[in-house]
Amino acid sequence: MATIHDVASVCGVSISTVSRAISRPDLVNPATRERVLAAVAELGYQPSTAARSLMSGRSMTLALLVPDITNPFFFDLVRGTQAQAAAAGYSQILIDTDESVELERQHIATAARGADGLVLGASRLSDDALREAARSVPLTAVNRSTPGVASVVIDTPSGMVQALHHLASLGHRDVAYLSGPRSSWSNGRRWRAVQMAARRAGLSVRRLGPFPPTRAAGAAAADAAVHAGVTAVLAFNDLIALGVLQRLFARGLAVPDDMSVVGCDDTFGADFCHPPLTTVTASIEQVGRLATDMLLEQLRPVPPPPRVHTVPAVLTIRGSTGPAPARPQH
Repeated sequence: MATIHDVASVCGVSISTVSRAISRPDLVNPATRERVLAAVAELGYQPSTAARSLMSGRSMTLALLVPDITNPFFFDLVRGTQAQAAAAGYSQILIDTDESVELERQHIATAARGADGLVLGASRLSDDALREAARSVPLTAVNRSTPGVASVVIDTPSGMVQALHHLASLGHRDVAYLSGPRSSWSNGRRWRAVQMAARRAGLSVRRLGPFPPTRAAGAAAADAAVHAGVTAVLAFNDLIALGVLQRLFARGLAVPDDMSVVGCDDTFGADFCHPPLTTVTASIEQVGRLATDMLLEQLRPVPPPPRVHTVPAVLTIRGSTGPAPARPQH
């Protein structure tokens, strides 16, 4: 197996020049860099992770922080970030912050000492705290837009508006939004979008909750919706929506005959529950890839200014929505 010494010998340069040509190509004369890279390809030289770390002064590790590792939304995010990190020669560590602002803050400080950069999935930090973190370590935020912080945002508010219009087309006039955590930035955006769209369409929409973004919380959310007398619900996420389906069935209510249910995120299981869940869909794996690409850009010698990349979302209509009943069921 070829070594860095072999590459240096073939090119007639020092080992340190080979190292710079691989890890910091901007510091090497273009002609020399091309000669080194050609020799690397010809000899099949592959620096080990340890060698790359020594050459670059980096750990060659990225960290992904998520608020709940059991939430299926994050499955595809993990897959996307990990695949993109591996393609760039990085390993990835996964950290669960347990929906805790303080724990997230602590994990960011710890991860920043060992990882070259962070992807924050649905951060619960305040804007000021997020900007402070971005000043201390390269990071990209997912589903969170804060000035001065690189972000990938899923346009779920437009998907929720599509869902509201879908319900209106089915005759629903009294709808509830089942709110997620107060600390969720995306929760506030979704509720504001639904409110505005309902006002324009002349629909009645009310917010119930907040509820934890879990399937277990769906039971309380379903009871609240039945008590409110609405004919349809828009849930903050699929987990709450799935819990609603389960609770309505236990109460002897049929979906969608007695109540229509819409989720958000199109997570694993949304298409084979009973009935299959109408939900807002986006490519979460692509979100993870984009977030990692934006993070890697920040590791360049001259990183680009922070920007926000928006990923579109669409409504996927399945069996959990149908015509409004003549009167709400209790």
